[in-house]
Order: sequence, then structure tokens, then C-alpha cells
Amino acid sequence: MWNLPNILTLMRIALIPILITVFYLPWEWHHIASAAIFGVAAITDWLDGYLARKLNQFTPFGAFLDPVADKLIVAAALILLLETHPTPLFALPAIVIISREIVISALREWMAELGARTSVAVSYVGKIKTTLQMIAIAVLLAVDPVAYPVFDQFGIGLLYIAALLTLWSMVIYLKAAWPEFSRVPQTASEKDGV
Repeated sequence: MWNLPNILTLMRIALIPILITVFYLPWEWHHIASAAIFGVAAITDWLDGYLARKLNQFTPFGAFLDPVADKLIVAAALILLLETHPTPLFALPAIVIISREIVISALREWMAELGARTSVAVSYVGKIKTTLQMIAIAVLLAVDPVAYPVFDQFGIGLLYIAALLTLWSMVIYLKAAWPEFSRVPQTASEKDGV
């Protein structure tokens, strides 16, 4: 359980309180420092998966923890950014991204109970979505929206693209799970073979 990929994943979770603390520091450089911390977390997201494959160190604990760590750091960063972007324009993609993560987590858990978890494995669109999301959040954390409105608007634009890909990937996952949704339920006697 305590292999390098899992340690990197745990480090990503440990960075959350550090990110929150640095974000609220009353120092001029807190924007860049927050972005750097988030950037380190984003790199560990890629690195832990790479190392798990390269070193053949897959574990059930790592398979559970990796997506949880991703969702926690993204949700924490988006909630922090809502403070500096208290507008419906920013709230919309933030809510879409966080809501999608909750829906897909529940879907994967439900599909795992049915023994069909591989039907909702990570898609290519999901990987692109995650990359864009990480870049958008890093840009938004790095700049003061008042001092650098052009960069801020660029970050929000990227976040909207990530939110659209988020919805698209959710549709892909739901489509893959649809056969299970539309299956006719068995009665208790049918399940028992009566």
C-alpha cells in the first residue's frame, strides 16, 4: 500500500490545506504561490499514474484514492476561486465541474456494485477535460483578476471549455451505463432462482 504512486497521491491531498492557507495569505505573491502548489498537485496526478504503470505498482488503495484526490483538490481550488470571482459567470462552470464529479463518482460506485465498473472507465475525453481543467485553475490562481483581467478572462474561457468537456464526458459515461439503467429489474424470487 505504501508505494511511491500512493505516497504521491496522499501528498496531493496533503497539499489541500497548504493551498487554502497560502491562498489567504495577505502577501502579494500569494497568487503565484497558490498556482505553484496547485501545479505540483496536478503534476503528481500525472506522475502517480505514470509510476504505477511503469513500476507495476497498482493497488486497490491507489485505485480508490487517486480519483478522490483529484476531485478534492479541484473542488477546493474552485471553491477558493469563487471568493475572488463571486459572479454567476464563474459559478456556472464551477458548479458544472463539481456536480459532474459527484455524479460520476456515484455512477462508478453503483456500477462497481453491479460488477460492471470497467464500463465506466476513464475515457480519452475525460483525460483532455482534466488537463484543461488543471491548466484553467492554475491560470486563475496565478493572477489577480483585478490587476490582470485579460489573463483572468483567458482562465475563465479555459474553464468553460473544460466544463463543456466535463458534460460531454459525463454523457459518455452515462451512455456506457445505460444498459444497466434500462435493465428490467428482477423480482426477489427470480434472483433466488425460484
